[in-house]
Amino acid sequence: MLLHLKNLLSKDELASVQAQLGEDAPWRDGRSSAGGQALAQKNNQQLAQESDVARQLQTVVLAAVRRDPLFFSAALPRKIFNPLFNRYGGDANHYGDHIDGAVLHSHADGQWVRSDISCTLFLADPDSYDGGELVVVDSFGPQRIKLPAGDAVIYPATRVHRVEPVTRGARLASFFWIESMVRSDEQRRLLFDMDMNLLRLRAQHGETAETTALTGTYHNLLRMWANT
Repeated sequence: MLLHLKNLLSKDELASVQAQLGEDAPWRDGRSSAGGQALAQKNNQQLAQESDVARQLQTVVLAAVRRDPLFFSAALPRKIFNPLFNRYGGDANHYGDHIDGAVLHSHADGQWVRSDISCTLFLADPDSYDGGELVVVDSFGPQRIKLPAGDAVIYPATRVHRVEPVTRGARLASFFWIESMVRSDEQRRLLFDMDMNLLRLRAQHGETAETTALTGTYHNLLRMWANT
């Protein structure tokens, strides 16, 4: 499931994050954290994970996703990898086709996280740079994604994806992975669709015997499929 999450960061949060991700931030060669497959494809800058700036911004991003009900409904998170931050521009301007590693080790808390879902949170105004689209190869073909600053996209980590070359300006983003309580993307999609339709039914008709019964079905399916 590919899902656009709007206004994940407030305007004040976004302004604060952008102010801390200027050219003088502790950027490093992004290839320093790449695995064998990605090493030949990755050409960007990444914020030093051990820096105070990275730790402060990780707190902001984690607070944003944890308060977003749509994110919770779609991802059903069990673990969230500590958010990372990257910059594309100048000579370090693209990331070729790759698939994210299946199991990742977090430097922040020492956890191992299975990457069921990938998330990219866009942090630069799309009018401030050219190129830089996130291209996710979906079952319906390549999906080209370039969102307003403060918006995010989640998609299955099993998908081949890339970041197109940035030819003007700088593309800033946070990226991280989610280990879901429900491992199957197909099962998560069914639960999400049921949850969203239950919300619509309640908005139209209030709480009824039917919505109560369907809610029970949702939770019974979640109980069957979830691993906590």
